[in-house]
Amino acid sequence: MEVENGNELEVHVFQSSKELLAKLNEKWSLVKKQPYPAMYSSIFGGIIVDPIMMMIPIDDHMVHRGHGVFDTAVLLNGHLYELDNHLDRFLRSASKAKVASPFPRSTLRTILLQLAAASNHKKGTLRYWLSSGPGNFLLSSSECPTTAFYAVVIDEDFTQCKEGVKVITSTIPMKPPQFATSKNVNYLPNVLSKMEAEEKGAFGSIWVDEEGYIGEGPNVNVAFITCENELVVPFFDKILSGCTIKRLIELAPKLVEKGVLKGVKFANITVEEAKGANEMMYVGSTLPVLPIIMWDDQRIGNGRVGELTMKLSDLLWEDMEVGPETHRTPVPYKN
Repeated sequence: MEVENGNELEVHVFQSSKELLAKLNEKWSLVKKQPYPAMYSSIFGGIIVDPIMMMIPIDDHMVHRGHGVFDTAVLLNGHLYELDNHLDRFLRSASKAKVASPFPRSTLRTILLQLAAASNHKKGTLRYWLSSGPGNFLLSSSECPTTAFYAVVIDEDFTQCKEGVKVITSTIPMKPPQFATSKNVNYLPNVLSKMEAEEKGAFGSIWVDEEGYIGEGPNVNVAFITCENELVVPFFDKILSGCTIKRLIELAPKLVEKGVLKGVKFANITVEEAKGANEMMYVGSTLPVLPIIMWDDQRIGNGRVGELTMKLSDLLWEDMEVGPETHRTPVPYKN
């Protein structure tokens, strides 16, 4: 809408909400597929299905100060996977960030289920935020009238990962444990770490802490299969406690019972030990397991997708698709 004449720039001024909405309607009419079928806002007090109105106030402290937390649940086959575990972690993160929920946990859960139902989608992701709320542009949110809860259904396609990827060691410093162990919106280190990997032709990166132990990826956990066929996961004391990897640890004993996997354990893992592993993988919500076959131009194991990695992936994928309803919450669609 800006018109430049020589060295002068004239910025268009929208004289009314009607004019602005017409412009937004024009923009969204060109979008072939709506990526966000439904959003909830406690500021609006309801579910929004028109993308034009899916917005967050500019003076929300989560926007201009990063004072907020978030979490994500996978929507697959009309069920939300690990919803309750994600919601519990969400509220723990909020407590650490000193962001009080405007609703009790039961209400948050009901809103998320009704939002998923309103989207009419059976597959995608459900992302939700607690913010210290809108009100001003000060550093502290103490004068903001209320905290805010936002959520959106994202039309996202994903399939079980079967191809291996390359990773690098990140040169971006890890977040300190106080921030790394909660899922807050301060993701600049994560973003820069991912971008660094992409710039070097890799899928993602691995964080190593100051003591030389393996941490995590930019937005995923990492796990290893040792030469003794043990599944080894880094301790959660300095990194985010992943809901998906915790579920994998619960399911993995099935492979131990079959004699395929020797055992499962948490450990401090050095870079040397990690690079000497037979297999390596990322573990996260929509993967759920992604094989890693090369790290810093060094092959992991034989440089091919590991057999045990795929068996673990199969366990998780089956759990996501047809697992018990203690871990898969049905969405109450109306039609």
